[in-house]
Amino acid sequence: MRPVISSWLGPIHVALTLFRLPYSVCSKGACPIKSISTGVSCSAANLGAMSTRLHIKARSPVYPGSDTPRFPVPDDKVSWETEWPEYSPVKYTAPPVAANPVWADPDIGSFSPRFNALDGSTDRRSHEGEYRVHDQRPLNPRGRTGVSGRGLLGKWGPNHAADPIVTRWKMDEAGQRLTNSASKLPILQFVSIQRKDCGEWAIPGGMVDPGELVSLTLQREFSEEALNSLEMPDKAELHERITKLFSSPGLQVYKGYVDDPRNTDNAWMETVAVNFHDDSGDSVSALPLEAGDDAGHVSWIDVDSAQPLYASHSHFLEMVAKERHAHW
Repeated sequence: MRPVISSWLGPIHVALTLFRLPYSVCSKGACPIKSISTGVSCSAANLGAMSTRLHIKARSPVYPGSDTPRFPVPDDKVSWETEWPEYSPVKYTAPPVAANPVWADPDIGSFSPRFNALDGSTDRRSHEGEYRVHDQRPLNPRGRTGVSGRGLLGKWGPNHAADPIVTRWKMDEAGQRLTNSASKLPILQFVSIQRKDCGEWAIPGGMVDPGELVSLTLQREFSEEALNSLEMPDKAELHERITKLFSSPGLQVYKGYVDDPRNTDNAWMETVAVNFHDDSGDSVSALPLEAGDDAGHVSWIDVDSAQPLYASHSHFLEMVAKERHAHW
């Protein structure tokens, strides 16, 4: 496992959205890849595994939060490299985004963004590398989605997020680790929220605020969504335990594109996913979980391949399980 230390936590500048890869793959084992904005070394095997997947949820038949159907995109037409003169994506930007709130970009034509660069307080660089721009609009690095515009996303191009994956070992009453009967491997549990917007279970992540350190985003989103810290009575104890956990070396398991149902041809989600593990069980394991912010419910859930999760979160949990030699 490669620990994430404080040196990688550089500022990522993005604006808020409504809700909250070409990487090279080594032929043998894992090799270091230097990321664009943070300089952390990641596992090329993990990053490469994600980069070879076609996005699926980003081609859902109906765009979320609307009655807008996507233009159907078959697997063999996803790539921009494939000529497809008949392609006619549906143009859609959600009304709250089109109303020009402070966290969203203006429409193309009314301003001139600097794509693939740090554009003032907005980081328009992608973890995937340099993306193409056509007709003044950025193109989704994973290909066609059937919808153009921004949909529910505030920024043209990449919309950056951070996902804290907080885990513990599943224990019996005697304090012994429980193992899966089939794999014979110990079972991990992670803090999961049930999203209010779609009802799916998810990692409690969120958008990186302008100028905010990713480390602070990870801690803030976990506190707001999973622990609802503003409403818990013993704030001192809560703050101490959370600070202790998030001050420990975290394991960065993914950095890149997210197969999110809100993605469009011109706006997409990217994230940095970091695992914080309570190995001894004396950090956050005993704290009462309480839903907050975008969470409908919150619970410790077994890490298991059979558990359906929001967006690309199943892939993140699979990486965590493999790195910690746990059941998947």
